[in-house]
Amino acid sequence: MIRRLASARPHLRDETGAGGVLALAIVAATVVCALAAVMLGSALATRQRVVAAADASALAAADALLGAVPGEPCTLAAEVAAAHRVALIRCVLEGAEARVATGTELLGVPVHAESRAGPAP
Repeated sequence: MIRRLASARPHLRDETGAGGVLALAIVAATVVCALAAVMLGSALATRQRVVAAADASALAAADALLGAVPGEPCTLAAEVAAAHRVALIRCVLEGAEARVATGTELLGVPVHAESRAGPAP
């Protein structure tokens, strides 16, 4: 039995295959970093889409409110938001000012934006 343990020891110190394990670890780390970068890019693009939809919806509502375009302001705001593939969460009309909030979800995480349009405060 002692002889058997002694013959097993050289295999424990043998580094054959260590390069393959290291290469696999490097590939795995690269894939994880690439997926994180893709997810970050997707989140930033979604956030920008929601902000653009809020701005455009507020402008559409303000235009309708001031009579520049025909239609009901909040209905137009909802149509513009839907064209950006986001939902109109809130539409508030105060005087000549339109305030809207839009939102969507990205992987179950809500993304919201608010915007106002009208005369300078």
